[in-house]
Amino acid sequence: MNNNSYSNSYKEAGVDVTAGYKAVELMKQYVGRTVTKGVIDGIGGFGGLFELDMTGINKPVLVSGTDGVGTKIKIAFLLDKHDTVGIDCVAMCVNDIICCGAKPQFFLDYIACGRNIPEKIASIVSGVAEGCVQAGCALVGGETAEHPGLMPEEEYDLAGFSVGVVDKDKILDPTTQKAGDVMIAIKSSGVHSNGFSLVRKVFDVNEENLAKHYDELGTTLGEALLTPTRIYVKAIMSLLDAVKVKSISHITGGGFYENIPRSLPKGISAQIKRSDVQVLPIFDLIAKTGNIPERDMFNTFNMGVGMTVVVDKADADAAIAAIKAAGEDAYVLGELVDSDMGVIIC
Repeated sequence: MNNNSYSNSYKEAGVDVTAGYKAVELMKQYVGRTVTKGVIDGIGGFGGLFELDMTGINKPVLVSGTDGVGTKIKIAFLLDKHDTVGIDCVAMCVNDIICCGAKPQFFLDYIACGRNIPEKIASIVSGVAEGCVQAGCALVGGETAEHPGLMPEEEYDLAGFSVGVVDKDKILDPTTQKAGDVMIAIKSSGVHSNGFSLVRKVFDVNEENLAKHYDELGTTLGEALLTPTRIYVKAIMSLLDAVKVKSISHITGGGFYENIPRSLPKGISAQIKRSDVQVLPIFDLIAKTGNIPERDMFNTFNMGVGMTVVVDKADADAAIAAIKAAGEDAYVLGELVDSDMGVIIC
């Protein structure tokens, strides 16, 4: 801690720089868990230094992704539980990066808060660190900004940024997809980090409602909603080693109808039987409580499918086996057909 850096005037304006120093000291134990061999320096400098391992990579291409947690963070406020939203933040970034076949290398976070409460900031960063460990990437830096007057003292927002690398010759080529190829679903853990503005409206979210236990969920509503987003890095890396993957889609905001077509070539659509979608109970509860049409559900939420991957039909069994061996659950979701409709749920 820098004992010489202190400003009474700044503190009177709402910014306590010493709280920032304490937060950094508290978070160092979590950041240390994420150190990989590419990390050159620890936190505290002006930039995070990272040396890329180019072993087996002939034409390195950097792939970047940035995202936040969205209004799911409101659930964390109401439950006063802040050690999981960091996992969501990492997941939203790295799950995008792997869609082209890249492996995440490092991550940085940005926390804006009404007041810097060191223990709360450290708790948030503990989640970020856990997410980085799950993704196999290093937390090389970040920023905590105290914004008095811009947001309530007890609130904060969280965003992140990650960089991955892939050999140019191994970037996934969606144009190789054809009718008859199989689309595989990798299961989600729940709502993940999208659609929470609608979720909060449906349940009129408050502390009392979040504490309600639902038998169909096996938990309280709050516990179900705050369940962290799955991080699929290790499963996808294992899958890429096992079979030829033609495309990957991260099912985020916009659900099936927006995200799946992003990885399909012109003239090819994904045909999915509604009965084959293993919808999680939380989505049935959302639809029932909010009287939400099924089309809107599939156009807003992941419905139990966190990612989809497309492989040749002959590789489907091996692909599912590789995903399951890496700790995720997967099943055949549908197949590709000649059509310009994008997604056909029948």
